Amino acid sequence: MPYPVSAVVRPVNGDPALIKQYLDLGAQTLMIPMVDSAEQAEALVRATRYPPQGGIRGVGGGLTRATRWGAIGDYVHQAHEQICLIVQVESRKGADNIAEITAVEGVDAVFVGPVDLSADMGHPDNPAHPEVQACIERITQVVRQAGKAVGILAPNEQDALRYRDWGCGFIAVGIDISLLRQGALDTLARFRPDVEAVPPSQGY
Repeated sequence: MPYPVSAVVRPVNGDPALIKQYLDLGAQTLMIPMVDSAEQAEALVRATRYPPQGGIRGVGGGLTRATRWGAIGDYVHQAHEQICLIVQVESRKGADNIAEITAVEGVDAVFVGPVDLSADMGHPDNPAHPEVQACIERITQVVRQAGKAVGILAPNEQDALRYRDWGCGFIAVGIDISLLRQGALDTLARFRPDVEAVPPSQGY
């Protein structure tokens, strides 16, 4: 590995067939959106495990990139030790069930989606609402008390610093398309005096 980082792959949903495809390609860290219950979390864990570990993941053996096409002989027995499962909590129901979700063995971390959470709590596009912020802080505390990592999306610098102080261990502080848009606007403003420079977005 040229760099000491791991890619996080986010499937569009928790479909076991889709999860299998990502794992067979070699992904080791999955972040699954919209997890609302312990039952969902347990199903996701099963989808990432082979039958010897109580899972339902189909065995491809030498046919998959993850095994280096058969070069890793004991892959079936050790794969679960190298997989990191992150579940996204993005609803009031998920927040209410956070203790049960976090307690599921095989769930390694929780990632909060503040915008979806704010919408589901009746404050659309307003994650800064005091009720939403209180909910995020409580989620963070519960996950940390369980000894697991908690992360969040926070392009706004002050939000990111606050979440860090609350105990979030991994914080997404940029969004690729937003960074590209901002860079394009900054470049355009330098060469087109008639175009007003647009300050960096503080939203999500």
